[in-house]
Amino acid sequence: MILDISVVFIYAACMLLLGWYGMRRARNQEDYLVAGRNLGPAFYMGTMAATVLGGAATVGTVRLGYVHGISGFWLCAALGAGIIVLNLFLAKPLLKLRIFTVTQILERRYTPMARQASAVVMFTYALMIAVVSTLASGTVLQVLFDLPFWAAILLAGGVVVVYSSIGGMWSLTLTDIVQFVIKTVGLMFVLLPICLYRVGGWDELVAKLPETALSLTTIGYDTILTYFLIYFFGILIGQDIWQRVFTARSEGVARVAGSMAGVYCVIYGLVGALIGMCAKVLLPELENANNAFAAIVQNALPDGIRGLVIAAALAAMMSTASAGLLAASTTVTEDLLPKLRGGQASSLGMARLFTLLTGLLVLAIALVVNDVIGALTLAYNLLVGGILIPILGAIYWKRATTTGAIASMVLGCATAMSFMFKDGLEANTPIYYSLAVGLLAFVIGSLLTRPQARATRLA
Repeated sequence: MILDISVVFIYAACMLLLGWYGMRRARNQEDYLVAGRNLGPAFYMGTMAATVLGGAATVGTVRLGYVHGISGFWLCAALGAGIIVLNLFLAKPLLKLRIFTVTQILERRYTPMARQASAVVMFTYALMIAVVSTLASGTVLQVLFDLPFWAAILLAGGVVVVYSSIGGMWSLTLTDIVQFVIKTVGLMFVLLPICLYRVGGWDELVAKLPETALSLTTIGYDTILTYFLIYFFGILIGQDIWQRVFTARSEGVARVAGSMAGVYCVIYGLVGALIGMCAKVLLPELENANNAFAAIVQNALPDGIRGLVIAAALAAMMSTASAGLLAASTTVTEDLLPKLRGGQASSLGMARLFTLLTGLLVLAIALVVNDVIGALTLAYNLLVGGILIPILGAIYWKRATTTGAIASMVLGCATAMSFMFKDGLEANTPIYYSLAVGLLAFVIGSLLTRPQARATRLA
């Protein structure tokens, strides 16, 4: 255990050191928020993949593999498909705009009021993304090292808050690359082979699991559809993902390296599901499937190697936590704060301060939330249910208006919240009904009002 703890602490120290180096490179607002818009293929691919694949994609996919078998990979498949489509079809017009936030699109197409309304939804989404990954990393430390829950959250989340606050996107990019390498080695080339060896090989794994575990549809067609509605479309409009797109040096970098990141996400999902299936064979009586990842690491790996895989899991979670944290603070400093300050733009110092304050809020929320997949679903339900329709309308429908956009945001989010409260966080109904109500409100509201004369389309 001492060896494992040493490996994890060395990893945390390296993240802080890279954060300090990133601080030295963040000389202005553009460096801090989008890494100077100058990332090449390797950095772009690594940071994009690291951002998407966090705590829910790691711990959550292993849990889904434990419960549903290989079909648990669909969560990551939906994320990967979203990354591919975003970089192939939307990166080009986005890079030309040279903006910082998703909601700036809405201001260009509608009015500043639409930007501020959507910024509230986007802030909530990004904040919950950071909370989910902080919670997941804290849970792993708690289970494996027998730490108090609050100490595990503060240790894992505190490192993220520090390096994100001081260096912004440059710190995130540098730490993401290291995290990408660590989690690839730790999960794909260490944990999965050892788990398969402990089971007795692929043939033994197949023999010891029911046939349904090897079906790609065991998780259910309705769940697969819901994953694509929530995660695929969520990727297309999420501030944390768009902020990574803005870092690309060119359209070609985004198109090629971004597509590679999407393919990597699908492979990562298959690896996670297979690890969960191995855990089902080795540990069939787990009381809580959410602990499948931590339990298989604890039981299947020797000292030292266990520490490496824990660091790999933390790498996946911290990269997404930092992305959500910076996305939330960017939404505040670029979309909300200037309005409160009479149009005065935010400074580099202001960006650092609000990243720190947002990080403290993330830690506070993580201490009282306990469901990783549920919290992630809450974030994406609000994002997709509230903003997808207005964003698509801003890009593709000339007749769209501010009234229709705001009505869609308000009623879409309200519908999502109502059905999550009524049917549960993991129900399929919130996203279906919120999209239906949001679309209806958007069309009716737009047709009943006059479009803005200065409206600009992206496509």
